[in-house]
Amino acid sequence: MQDLNKYVTPKYRLVARITANKVITQITYATLKGDIVMVQATSAELQKYGLKNAFTSYSAAYATGLLLARRLLKKLSMDTIYKGTTKIDGTPYDVSTQLNNTRRPFSAILDIGIRRPTIGNRVFAVLKGATDGGIHIPHSVRKFPGYSKGAAKKDSKYDAGIHKKRIFGVHIDDYMKYLKKDKPDAFKKQFSSWEKTLSEAKVASVEALFTKIFDEIRKNPDYTKVKHEKKPVKYEDKRKTVIVTAKGKYTRPRKLTLAERKANVQKKKGLLKAQLGKAAK
Repeated sequence: MQDLNKYVTPKYRLVARITANKVITQITYATLKGDIVMVQATSAELQKYGLKNAFTSYSAAYATGLLLARRLLKKLSMDTIYKGTTKIDGTPYDVSTQLNNTRRPFSAILDIGIRRPTIGNRVFAVLKGATDGGIHIPHSVRKFPGYSKGAAKKDSKYDAGIHKKRIFGVHIDDYMKYLKKDKPDAFKKQFSSWEKTLSEAKVASVEALFTKIFDEIRKNPDYTKVKHEKKPVKYEDKRKTVIVTAKGKYTRPRKLTLAERKANVQKKKGLLKAQLGKAAK
Protein backbone atom coordinates (compact mmCIF):
# COMPACT_ATOMS: atom_id res chain seq x y z
CA MET A 1 0.00 0.00 0.00
CA GLN A 2 1.06 3.58 -0.68
CA ASP A 3 -0.07 6.94 0.65
CA LEU A 4 -2.09 8.98 -1.82
CA ASN A 5 0.62 11.63 -2.11
CA LYS A 6 3.11 8.87 -3.04
CA TYR A 7 0.90 7.13 -5.56
CA VAL A 8 2.82 5.42 -8.40
CA THR A 9 6.12 6.36 -6.75
CA PRO A 10 8.67 3.73 -7.85
CA LYS A 11 10.15 1.44 -5.22
CA TYR A 12 13.62 0.68 -6.50
CA ARG A 13 15.21 -2.75 -6.01
CA LEU A 14 18.82 -3.85 -6.17
CA VAL A 15 18.47 -7.22 -7.88
CA ALA A 16 21.42 -9.55 -7.26
CA ARG A 17 21.59 -12.88 -9.06
CA ILE A 18 24.54 -15.31 -9.18
CA THR A 19 24.70 -17.86 -11.98
CA ALA A 20 27.26 -20.59 -12.63
CA ASN A 21 29.39 -18.19 -14.70
CA LYS A 22 28.85 -14.63 -13.50
CA VAL A 23 27.18 -12.17 -11.14
CA ILE A 24 24.27 -10.13 -12.54
CA THR A 25 23.08 -6.93 -10.84
CA GLN A 26 20.29 -4.54 -11.79
CA ILE A 27 18.41 -1.54 -10.43
CA THR A 28 14.74 -2.12 -11.27
CA TYR A 29 11.27 -0.94 -10.35
CA ALA A 30 7.87 -2.50 -11.00
CA THR A 31 5.12 -1.15 -13.24
CA LEU A 32 1.80 -2.61 -14.41
CA LYS A 33 3.42 -3.50 -17.73
CA GLY A 34 6.40 -5.19 -16.08
CA ASP A 35 9.72 -4.42 -14.42
CA ILE A 36 11.77 -1.52 -15.76
CA VAL A 37 15.57 -1.90 -15.60
CA MET A 38 17.30 1.42 -15.01
CA VAL A 39 20.87 0.12 -15.17
CA GLN A 40 22.66 -3.22 -15.21
CA ALA A 41 26.17 -4.50 -14.49
CA THR A 42 27.66 -8.00 -14.65
CA SER A 43 30.93 -9.44 -13.41
CA ALA A 44 31.80 -10.39 -17.01
CA GLU A 45 32.42 -6.67 -17.61
CA LEU A 46 35.35 -6.82 -15.17
CA GLN A 47 37.45 -8.27 -18.01
CA LYS A 48 38.14 -4.77 -19.29
CA TYR A 49 39.57 -3.88 -15.85
CA GLY A 50 41.93 -6.87 -15.82
CA LEU A 51 39.96 -9.79 -14.31
CA LYS A 52 39.97 -12.79 -16.65
CA ASN A 53 38.58 -15.52 -14.36
CA ALA A 54 36.70 -16.12 -11.06
CA PHE A 55 33.70 -14.01 -12.13
CA THR A 56 31.56 -15.53 -9.35
CA SER A 57 33.97 -14.92 -6.45
CA TYR A 58 33.15 -12.75 -3.44
CA SER A 59 35.56 -10.06 -4.64
CA ALA A 60 34.02 -10.06 -8.13
CA ALA A 61 30.53 -9.74 -6.60
CA TYR A 62 31.68 -6.71 -4.56
CA ALA A 63 33.26 -5.13 -7.66
CA THR A 64 30.05 -5.68 -9.64
CA GLY A 65 27.98 -3.96 -6.94
CA LEU A 66 30.44 -1.06 -6.91
CA LEU A 67 30.29 -0.83 -10.71
CA LEU A 68 26.49 -0.79 -10.66
CA ALA A 69 26.37 2.00 -8.07
CA ARG A 70 28.86 4.26 -9.83
CA ARG A 71 27.18 3.66 -13.21
CA LEU A 72 23.74 4.48 -11.84
CA LEU A 73 24.85 7.65 -10.05
CA LYS A 74 26.68 8.83 -13.17
CA LYS A 75 23.54 8.26 -15.22
CA LEU A 76 21.53 10.34 -12.73
CA SER A 77 24.28 13.03 -12.55
CA MET A 78 24.78 12.28 -8.85
CA ASP A 79 28.27 10.76 -9.03
CA THR A 80 29.94 14.03 -8.00
CA ILE A 81 27.46 14.61 -5.14
CA TYR A 82 27.68 11.13 -3.60
CA LYS A 83 31.10 9.61 -4.22
CA GLY A 84 30.73 6.80 -1.70
CA THR A 85 33.57 5.66 0.50
CA THR A 86 37.08 5.86 -0.94
CA LYS A 87 38.50 3.72 1.87
CA ILE A 88 37.44 0.12 1.38
CA ASP A 89 38.08 -1.52 4.74
CA GLY A 90 34.89 -3.47 5.48
CA THR A 91 33.57 -0.94 8.01
CA PRO A 92 29.85 -0.04 7.84
CA TYR A 93 29.10 2.83 5.46
CA ASP A 94 25.77 4.59 5.00
CA VAL A 95 25.52 7.39 2.46
CA SER A 96 22.27 8.64 4.03
CA THR A 97 24.30 10.08 6.92
CA GLN A 98 25.93 12.47 4.41
CA LEU A 99 22.84 14.24 3.13
CA ASN A 100 23.31 16.91 0.51
CA ASN A 101 21.12 20.00 0.30
CA THR A 102 20.57 19.63 -3.45
CA ARG A 103 19.50 15.99 -3.84
CA ARG A 104 18.77 13.10 -1.53
CA PRO A 105 20.78 9.89 -2.01
CA PHE A 106 19.35 7.19 -4.26
CA SER A 107 17.63 4.50 -2.16
CA ALA A 108 16.90 0.88 -3.05
CA ILE A 109 15.94 -2.41 -1.39
CA LEU A 110 18.01 -5.57 -1.77
CA ASP A 111 16.32 -8.31 -3.82
CA ILE A 112 18.08 -11.70 -3.53
CA GLY A 113 15.31 -13.82 -5.06
CA ILE A 114 15.19 -17.40 -3.73
CA ARG A 115 18.80 -17.43 -2.48
CA ARG A 116 19.19 -18.25 1.20
CA PRO A 117 20.48 -15.25 3.21
CA THR A 118 23.34 -17.08 4.93
CA ILE A 119 26.22 -15.21 6.58
CA GLY A 120 28.91 -14.41 4.02
CA ASN A 121 26.70 -15.05 0.98
CA ARG A 122 27.96 -13.36 -2.19
CA VAL A 123 24.72 -11.41 -2.66
CA PHE A 124 25.76 -9.42 0.39
CA ALA A 125 29.07 -8.66 -1.33
CA VAL A 126 26.98 -7.01 -4.06
CA LEU A 127 25.14 -5.11 -1.32
CA LYS A 128 28.39 -3.94 0.28
CA GLY A 129 29.83 -2.85 -3.07
CA ALA A 130 26.68 -0.89 -3.94
CA THR A 131 26.55 0.87 -0.55
CA ASP A 132 30.26 1.71 -0.69
CA GLY A 133 29.58 3.07 -4.18
CA GLY A 134 27.07 5.63 -2.89
CA ILE A 135 23.62 3.97 -2.92
CA HIS A 136 21.51 3.90 0.25
CA ILE A 137 20.33 0.34 0.96
CA PRO A 138 18.94 -0.40 4.45
CA HIS A 139 21.01 -3.24 5.97
CA SER A 140 23.07 -4.33 8.95
CA VAL A 141 26.43 -6.10 9.30
CA ARG A 142 24.85 -9.34 10.55
CA LYS A 143 25.20 -11.08 7.16
CA PHE A 144 28.76 -9.98 6.37
CA PRO A 145 31.85 -12.18 6.80
CA GLY A 146 33.43 -11.39 10.15
CA TYR A 147 30.16 -11.25 12.05
CA SER A 148 29.90 -13.69 14.95
CA LYS A 149 26.63 -14.15 16.77
CA GLY A 150 26.78 -14.29 20.56
CA ALA A 151 24.39 -15.78 23.07
CA ALA A 152 22.99 -12.29 23.61
CA LYS A 153 22.75 -9.42 21.13
CA LYS A 154 25.34 -7.44 23.07
CA ASP A 155 27.80 -10.35 22.78
CA SER A 156 27.67 -10.35 18.95
CA LYS A 157 30.77 -8.93 17.25
CA TYR A 158 31.73 -7.77 13.80
CA ASP A 159 35.35 -7.87 12.63
CA ALA A 160 35.70 -5.50 9.65
CA GLY A 161 39.24 -6.76 9.01
CA ILE A 162 37.96 -10.24 8.11
CA HIS A 163 35.43 -8.71 5.71
CA LYS A 164 38.13 -6.54 4.12
CA LYS A 165 40.29 -9.61 3.41
CA ARG A 166 37.33 -11.31 1.75
CA ILE A 167 36.59 -8.23 -0.39
CA PHE A 168 40.18 -8.03 -1.66
CA GLY A 169 40.57 -11.79 -2.16
CA VAL A 170 43.32 -12.22 0.44
CA HIS A 171 42.00 -15.73 1.19
CA ILE A 172 42.76 -16.65 -2.43
CA ASP A 173 46.33 -15.34 -2.07
CA ASP A 174 46.84 -17.33 1.14
CA TYR A 175 45.65 -20.58 -0.42
CA MET A 176 47.72 -20.00 -3.55
CA LYS A 177 50.86 -19.54 -1.43
CA TYR A 178 50.09 -22.70 0.54
CA LEU A 179 49.59 -24.86 -2.57
CA LYS A 180 52.56 -23.38 -4.42
CA LYS A 181 54.85 -24.22 -1.50
CA ASP A 182 53.52 -27.62 -0.41
CA LYS A 183 51.62 -28.99 -3.42
CA PRO A 184 52.98 -27.55 -6.69
CA ASP A 185 51.08 -30.03 -8.88
CA ALA A 186 47.77 -29.09 -7.28
CA PHE A 187 48.70 -25.41 -7.65
CA LYS A 188 49.21 -25.74 -11.41
CA LYS A 189 45.94 -27.61 -11.75
CA GLN A 190 43.83 -25.22 -9.69
CA PHE A 191 45.45 -21.81 -10.09
CA SER A 192 46.87 -21.77 -13.62
CA SER A 193 44.11 -19.33 -14.70
CA TRP A 194 44.84 -17.02 -11.77
CA GLU A 195 48.58 -17.13 -12.52
CA LYS A 196 47.90 -16.11 -16.12
CA THR A 197 45.50 -13.32 -15.03
CA LEU A 198 48.00 -11.84 -12.57
CA SER A 199 50.85 -11.92 -15.10
CA GLU A 200 48.70 -10.19 -17.77
CA ALA A 201 47.60 -7.53 -15.28
CA LYS A 202 51.24 -7.10 -14.15
CA VAL A 203 50.42 -7.42 -10.44
CA ALA A 204 51.89 -9.68 -7.78
CA SER A 205 48.74 -10.73 -5.92
CA VAL A 206 44.96 -11.01 -6.12
CA GLU A 207 44.68 -8.22 -3.54
CA ALA A 208 46.70 -5.88 -5.76
CA LEU A 209 44.58 -6.82 -8.76
CA PHE A 210 41.28 -6.00 -7.06
CA THR A 211 42.73 -2.79 -5.63
CA LYS A 212 43.48 -1.79 -9.21
CA ILE A 213 40.02 -2.89 -10.39
CA PHE A 214 38.20 -0.85 -7.72
CA ASP A 215 40.18 2.26 -8.68
CA GLU A 216 39.48 1.76 -12.39
CA ILE A 217 35.75 1.29 -11.78
CA ARG A 218 35.56 4.66 -10.03
CA LYS A 219 37.43 6.33 -12.89
CA ASN A 220 35.25 4.89 -15.65
CA PRO A 221 32.08 2.91 -14.81
CA ASP A 222 30.59 3.26 -18.30
CA TYR A 223 29.36 0.23 -20.19
CA THR A 224 31.43 -0.75 -23.22
CA LYS A 225 29.72 -2.85 -25.83
CA VAL A 226 31.81 -5.82 -26.93
CA LYS A 227 32.26 -6.01 -30.69
CA HIS A 228 32.22 -9.52 -32.10
CA GLU A 229 33.86 -10.07 -35.46
CA LYS A 230 31.72 -12.04 -37.86
CA LYS A 231 33.74 -14.61 -39.75
CA PRO A 232 32.65 -15.39 -43.33
CA VAL A 233 30.76 -18.68 -43.62
CA LYS A 234 31.78 -21.17 -46.31
CA TYR A 235 29.12 -23.31 -47.95
CA GLU A 236 29.62 -26.44 -50.02
CA ASP A 237 26.38 -26.28 -52.04
CA LYS A 238 24.27 -23.62 -53.71
CA ARG A 239 21.37 -23.97 -51.26
CA LYS A 240 23.77 -23.22 -48.40
CA THR A 241 22.83 -26.26 -46.34
CA VAL A 242 26.31 -27.80 -45.90
CA ILE A 243 28.64 -25.52 -43.91
CA VAL A 244 32.38 -26.06 -44.06
CA THR A 245 34.49 -25.23 -40.98
CA ALA A 246 38.04 -25.94 -39.86
CA LYS A 247 36.78 -28.81 -37.71
CA GLY A 248 34.66 -30.38 -40.44
CA LYS A 249 31.30 -30.14 -42.16
CA TYR A 250 27.77 -29.95 -40.75
CA THR A 251 24.31 -29.54 -42.22
CA ARG A 252 21.96 -26.67 -41.53
CA PRO A 253 18.40 -27.62 -42.52
CA ARG A 254 16.60 -24.98 -44.56
CA LYS A 255 12.99 -24.62 -45.67
CA LEU A 256 12.24 -25.44 -49.28
CA THR A 257 11.16 -22.59 -51.49
CA LEU A 258 7.79 -22.62 -53.30
CA ALA A 259 9.49 -23.46 -56.60
CA GLU A 260 11.38 -26.37 -55.00
CA ARG A 261 8.22 -27.75 -53.43
CA LYS A 262 6.37 -27.60 -56.79
CA ALA A 263 9.33 -29.31 -58.50
CA ASN A 264 9.25 -32.10 -55.90
CA VAL A 265 5.49 -32.61 -56.49
CA GLN A 266 6.02 -32.86 -60.25
CA LYS A 267 8.88 -35.31 -59.72
CA LYS A 268 6.72 -37.54 -57.52
CA LYS A 269 3.89 -37.38 -60.07
CA GLY A 270 6.27 -38.47 -62.82
CA LEU A 271 7.53 -41.43 -60.78
CA LEU A 272 3.96 -42.46 -59.93
CA LYS A 273 2.86 -42.29 -63.60
CA ALA A 274 5.87 -44.36 -64.64
CA GLN A 275 5.04 -47.05 -62.04
CA LEU A 276 1.36 -47.12 -63.10
CA GLY A 277 2.37 -47.41 -66.76
CA LYS A 278 4.59 -50.41 -66.04
CA ALA A 279 1.80 -52.07 -64.02
CA ALA A 280 -0.71 -51.59 -66.93
CA LYS A 281 1.62 -53.32 -69.39
